[in-house]
Amino acid sequence: MSSLFEQDDAPFGHNHGPMLTGVFAPIADELVLEALPVEGEIPKDLSGVYLRNGPNQQFEPKGAHHYFDGEGMIHSGQFKNGKFIYRNKYVRTEGWKNNDEAGEELYWGVMNSNKDSRERPMNNAANTDVIGHAGKAVASWYLSGVPYIIDPLTLDTIKAAPEYVSGPGKGMSAHFKVDEHTGDLLFFDYFDQAPFMSYGVVSKEGKLVHHVPIELPGSRLMHDMGATEHYSILHDVPVYYDQDAKKAGRHKIRFDSSLPIKFGVIPRFGESDSIRWFEFSSCFVYHVINCWEEGDEVVMIACRYMPSLREDGSIDEQATAKRIAHLQMDARLWSYRMNMKTGEATEKCLNPDYNVEFPTYNSLDTGRYTKWAYLVDHDPKILRWTGVRKMNTDTGESVGEWSDGHEDCWYSEPWFAPADNPRSEDHGYVVTFCWNAKTEVQELQVFDALDISKGPVARIKLPRRLPPGFHACWMKGSQIEGWSE
Repeated sequence: MSSLFEQDDAPFGHNHGPMLTGVFAPIADELVLEALPVEGEIPKDLSGVYLRNGPNQQFEPKGAHHYFDGEGMIHSGQFKNGKFIYRNKYVRTEGWKNNDEAGEELYWGVMNSNKDSRERPMNNAANTDVIGHAGKAVASWYLSGVPYIIDPLTLDTIKAAPEYVSGPGKGMSAHFKVDEHTGDLLFFDYFDQAPFMSYGVVSKEGKLVHHVPIELPGSRLMHDMGATEHYSILHDVPVYYDQDAKKAGRHKIRFDSSLPIKFGVIPRFGESDSIRWFEFSSCFVYHVINCWEEGDEVVMIACRYMPSLREDGSIDEQATAKRIAHLQMDARLWSYRMNMKTGEATEKCLNPDYNVEFPTYNSLDTGRYTKWAYLVDHDPKILRWTGVRKMNTDTGESVGEWSDGHEDCWYSEPWFAPADNPRSEDHGYVVTFCWNAKTEVQELQVFDALDISKGPVARIKLPRRLPPGFHACWMKGSQIEGWSE
């Protein structure tokens, strides 16, 4: 792995840390590519766009660089009638425009500043997630900020969307949920002042129609949320800023194992006092898969971040916090159940064997029962996804897996793309980018979701490496404004 971090690959001529070198090095151009070489055959019943977001540093950073830093860049693969188009483009945030005009980096990164610093301002880079909503795509930032609206076909930035948000933080967290049945976008915001969290709903017309404060015991660094047909599930995690470091202008987090992780269940349009909190064993959760209702129970399937343990079995808080900060993940498929009638809270490890993260599913059924999840095998030492896996959310069974080489490959978050006329929840395809560091070949790979163990049914060859990214989504043609067959 050392070859990935050779400093002669550093794009700015100086050592700003390993997350700007080798496979992590940013790319400079924005392209539209058609008629690319294909091994296999692109399915003709695959219609829509795969979008993947991630950081791509444009100018030399100020000081040490963290992988969370860098302007958001969307990479897309558009499928229509058996044909494919690749695009990539920066999200034109306010910060990107300021940097581009100045010809240099004006903002500071997480290793040198914090979100609230006036002396060393940070940029809302919109570099974390991207999800379809109201015919467009919405790009978000992991530290919570104003979202940006993107054209999913051209990748043009349409506008910032301050009308989506409200309250003390005036932001939207990295992870929000879209109910494709109603068009509602559900989100939370978090901030370093009481009440420390808020919750809101944006309609399918793009209007903020519900927003309430959520009181927490203190400032927290939650990352995701859940949603069912009638409820939203908010997180109160035992992770928070080190206040001494924050006062000194540095970004450092703490993990407190004396605190449980708590999930608050609130009706979709509920007032603040309608939330009910359920306590579970102390841990962190980066990413939720899906949630649904079963009778009186609210079910949440997630990837539980396993705390680091000392030899005596106790939690090593310092090591856990460090791993969380650097995305050194050791996560397991986990089930949480919250009984709205009795108040009972139960949890269960669904599969102890696989370190899996960055989960996806058939997004048509967000908030409804989904049997299948598609995840990546995670390298526990570095932000690298070594393969793709399909798992049963009832039993935890791994029913299919694929990798072109666990030691060599870098996969993106894989998303389920339904066939044009699906006959089952998993009738469709799984789409992901894959860089093979050994062969130095970049592909977009398409799998048959019914049996990903057969390997890709199509390998679309791209002429250059794509840097690793964060989150992705699939937008069906019917979800996209301006789509025509």
